[in-house]
Amino acid sequence: MNIRETMEQWERQNLSPYASLSSETLGRDREEPLCDIRPAYQRDRDRILHSKSFRRLKDKTQVFLAPEGDHYRTRLTHTLEVSQIARTIAKALRMNESLTEAIALGHDLGHTPFGHAGEYILNEICEDGFAHYKQSVRVVEILEKKGQGLNLTKEVRDGMLNHRTSGNPATMEGKIVRFSDKIAYINHDIDDAIRGKIITERDIPREYADVLGDTVKDRLNIMIHDIINNSMDRPSIFMSPDVERAMRGLREWMFEHVYRNPAAKGEEGRAQQLIVTLYEYYLKHVDELPEEYLAMMELRGEKRERVVCDYIAGMSDGYAIDRFEELFVPKGWNV
Repeated sequence: MNIRETMEQWERQNLSPYASLSSETLGRDREEPLCDIRPAYQRDRDRILHSKSFRRLKDKTQVFLAPEGDHYRTRLTHTLEVSQIARTIAKALRMNESLTEAIALGHDLGHTPFGHAGEYILNEICEDGFAHYKQSVRVVEILEKKGQGLNLTKEVRDGMLNHRTSGNPATMEGKIVRFSDKIAYINHDIDDAIRGKIITERDIPREYADVLGDTVKDRLNIMIHDIINNSMDRPSIFMSPDVERAMRGLREWMFEHVYRNPAAKGEEGRAQQLIVTLYEYYLKHVDELPEEYLAMMELRGEKRERVVCDYIAGMSDGYAIDRFEELFVPKGWNV
């Protein structure tokens, strides 16, 4: 028996009856020889971790555009915090930790430069619309590895697609990531907003603080424990009504006082105009796209508008700014 088979046997003997077993995956779109060391979901986790789109998350906005300071979250640190929370819950509930981690690491691969401001404007200008959760799946199915994709299992892609609030993941592991995403961003965005002097802890309404706690540490502890205690040996992932109500209320309060706050969003209009300008430029100069994007039009029959949208969505904040400056900002003249 090889190492992978030993690990698959361990899963069958030790994981919850509601967990997703690696040996029972629905598989990949393209069949591959099995690895002798890693079960399927661990292999997916590794592919995401080593992908170019994952590395670009380090220079993509989470909430605050171009913050001055080393400690504000980026899309990459958000992803790692989601992964940590989700793995804690999955391990406690005896779910498949590798599947949980793969979904968590891949859930935001499709995010644009400049955070949700970038997503909003691409959805407005792209012919077929744009949503980051759909783009995350497109990244791993098509865009990575120069059009080959990562060939991930169906369970990982389902979890990535359905991590949004209105999503309904097919696996318990996907449901864990869906909750963990909200737990992570509510808490780290509060932390960043306090650091940026947009709010203080005292501003958070008592109706939410009395249930969830008065610090990031307390809120994380209460929310994670609540999910574990209410989901143990049950066929879905639950929060208690009081805690979920408080979490949803706090999320709505954050939209009003942080996510739409002019102090945090003052540069969004400029960032969106930058994206519009790049989009219009590349529609007219499609031959200047990288070769792999041209190949998508020639070999896959992808529409020009879709491919330009893919190219811009994949940019990091810094790369988008560099491209704009190179194309539209006058250079100094030397004799």
